[in-house]
Amino acid sequence: MQIVQRMSAERSLRPESEREQLLAERYLFLKRRWKGVAEDGAEFEFDLESRLKIGCVIHQTDEADYVIVQKPETVYRVETPSAEMAALVGWKIGNLHFPVQIVEGFVLVMIDPMVQTLLDREQWCYEEVSVVFQPLKLPPEAILPPPAPKS
Repeated sequence: MQIVQRMSAERSLRPESEREQLLAERYLFLKRRWKGVAEDGAEFEFDLESRLKIGCVIHQTDEADYVIVQKPETVYRVETPSAEMAALVGWKIGNLHFPVQIVEGFVLVMIDPMVQTLLDREQWCYEEVSVVFQPLKLPPEAILPPPAPKS
């Protein structure tokens, strides 16, 4: 079992035939300690100094680069034909505290009964699709309340 502490490279420069993928769920990119198995059966243990990036090289041999790839997941894809509609959808879903990914003409959101209830109630056009879901990320200072003033 290989122990990975950091990525070897941001991207592999080898041809596709010389890359082995390790598929990982989205939440694993937030963790620092976990285990995974590549397509060829190679086992890895992660004890990371910092978070990995999708598509980065985690291990290299003479034969191949081992690349970490995010698994697709099923999400709702909500049609947003205008910027105003995208803002409204994002705002209402955000009020439910669900992260969204904004793509041209659509908002993607994870599947949940609360979200489905909202989508049905608002009569918005949506469908379930399987994609690599990468919701918007906010810096910690945008999430945390400001520190209390000192007296």
